[in-house]
Amino acid sequence: MIVYAEVECMLYDGHSLKQKRSVLKRVIAKLQNELNVAVTELDYHDLWQRTKFGIVTISNERKHAEQVIQEALRLIDTFGELERTLTDLEHI
Repeated sequence: MIVYAEVECMLYDGHSLKQKRSVLKRVIAKLQNELNVAVTELDYHDLWQRTKFGIVTISNERKHAEQVIQEALRLIDTFGELERTLTDLEHI
């Protein structure tokens, strides 16, 4: 089972692309290290207050894959520098 999430976030305190990249690097590293998911920035590369992540996990059990993605969303929510605004989940 493959579970895929597209997550849009707003970065309110960032004032440059450099600050945005710093936050994104920390978020992506934490997701990859703690949950072993694949993650990348999908859109809004040139906007310093907005981003869109793609997160995917693969498991032989649907329930486990969903739990991993839900944990990834909770982990994103722990970062005070950004706010998750839209989340789309897809099961493949």
